[in-house]
Amino acid sequence: MAARKDGDAVALERRVLDRLMPMNLLVRPSGHITHAGPTLSRLFPEEELVGRRFLEVFEMGRQHHGICTFSDLRALREARLQLRLRAFPDLRLKGVMVALDGAECTLINLSFGLSIIKAVRRFGLSNDDFAPTDLVIEMLYLVEANTAVMEEFRGLSARLQQARSRAEEQALRDPLTGLHNRRAMDAVLADLVARGKRFGLMHLDLDHFKAVNDTLGHAAGDHVLQVTAGILRSETRKGDTVARVGGDEFVLIFEDLVDPEKLSAIAERIVARLGEPIDYAGQLCRISGSIGFTTSCFYDRPDLDRMLSDVDLALYESKGRGRARATMVTRELLETAAPPGRMRPPRQGRSGAPGPEA
Repeated sequence: MAARKDGDAVALERRVLDRLMPMNLLVRPSGHITHAGPTLSRLFPEEELVGRRFLEVFEMGRQHHGICTFSDLRALREARLQLRLRAFPDLRLKGVMVALDGAECTLINLSFGLSIIKAVRRFGLSNDDFAPTDLVIEMLYLVEANTAVMEEFRGLSARLQQARSRAEEQALRDPLTGLHNRRAMDAVLADLVARGKRFGLMHLDLDHFKAVNDTLGHAAGDHVLQVTAGILRSETRKGDTVARVGGDEFVLIFEDLVDPEKLSAIAERIVARLGEPIDYAGQLCRISGSIGFTTSCFYDRPDLDRMLSDVDLALYESKGRGRARATMVTRELLETAAPPGRMRPPRQGRSGAPGPEA
């Protein structure tokens, strides 16, 4: 490539120079930059490199310790340079410096070296920002391919995780009502006991539900169960657990709620709302609800099997007293409702699972 001295200016085929070496610099003996290749110019979109001093823009590496002026640097003649941008000190560059024959300018060609990946990502560089013969092009292809593979892998992992989460959630949900199921109930209760948390426990069974199925069909029964689920959601707090554990059986768990009066008030509201007729295709479905409830504080040490058995016993008491009511577990109830050695008859809910009589 030809160069000639024309006063203080250097006339070069800069278009060719920029194409072959897009990170080139032409620097006068004074250290002022007279030309910057297009890739270097992209790094400073807010300011012009031309006219600035080379050592104001670049800082020399440790192996060039002692170089304070561009004249010192120029004295190295055709030297290999280690430097970095002052504006981006984490970007370490390599360079080759050549004094142009017949010209007062020094040509410096730079590359990002090991900082290439960081530079590409930070400045959005592409193939067009590098010389066609630069090996960095091959590296960019590899980076792009690797990025595409990693993005696809992350997307696949995210989709698999979402599918797994949905599957796990579905495994803990009753498909008809959207409430938790028995498996979820067991997990919540075990967690509360393991963490030593206080909680209230309530067992609800629908009264006269079998009559709805027998007279209006299972579709009407499904509708009643869904309406019941809505009532239970609206009468409990966001963090409470409502589970459908049988055909027409439900268990409610209230973390950190052990006040008998508050639990009784919740139970009474549920019973009152379940006593309202439910419309299904112009037909009125009439049911009610019987409830038994207790709290973990009633026991010296909560035993889940015993607690579930006790609320089941209190539920039976509600049934025996005429249904549509709530009964709390008490010492007197436990002593009188189930005499030692007396077995209660098995119960069958709509799903065939044990449950109170409709």
